[in-house]
Amino acid sequence: MENVDRRRSKVTREDVLNAKEKYPHYNRYQLAGLLGCSEQTVDRRLNGNNIRGGKYATQTRVKIVGGLVEDWGLEAGFYLYDRRIGVKDAAWVNSNWTTLSYRSVDEFEYLYVFWKPGITTVRRDKLTAQEWSEWGSRGIWNIPSVRANDDHEAKFPVELPRRVIVLFTEPNEIVLDPFMGSGTTAEAAVMERRRYIGIELSREYVELARKRIRGVVSRPTQMALLAQ
Repeated sequence: MENVDRRRSKVTREDVLNAKEKYPHYNRYQLAGLLGCSEQTVDRRLNGNNIRGGKYATQTRVKIVGGLVEDWGLEAGFYLYDRRIGVKDAAWVNSNWTTLSYRSVDEFEYLYVFWKPGITTVRRDKLTAQEWSEWGSRGIWNIPSVRANDDHEAKFPVELPRRVIVLFTEPNEIVLDPFMGSGTTAEAAVMERRRYIGIELSREYVELARKRIRGVVSRPTQMALLAQ
């Protein structure tokens, strides 16, 4: 995509091609000196790789992964039951909340809900009438992002797993998280009186999650709930 609005150099592709034709033995650096621009500009004009990630990155493209996720679920014996959309906001200092092309800002994530064949009991009374109307029966969830991700690069708000846990599990049931990370889902599970199994390769993140869980169970109100 030719992103002309973002160009810092007035050198065009035609300029580079004309220079290459006139000086066929010139390399990229010599062409840059001749045209008064950077060698990266020469490379971008010739190869059209003016993309996020730099000149050595592979050309990016949008991938519609919903069908793949459904296929994987079916292979495992699960059926796609529902999907929700979690809308994020621009909160992190290092979040890239701009777009350099027609491609939209990545401001939402899909949540896929899979069902294992068998009896599923629907109990709307697990939510208040307000919770049911605001998010229980809604496909789009507007949840503020975490305000900092300095200890883990992919943190999400605890309200996100909390809603899923409340909707689809019962107290004392087991919540399995195969990619535990900083322990956000663990915190939500403990808050809602669920048992929890977390799996994580990084020892650093395991300790981070343990610290987070200890912080939850040390809260007086939470201890009272867990005792019930």
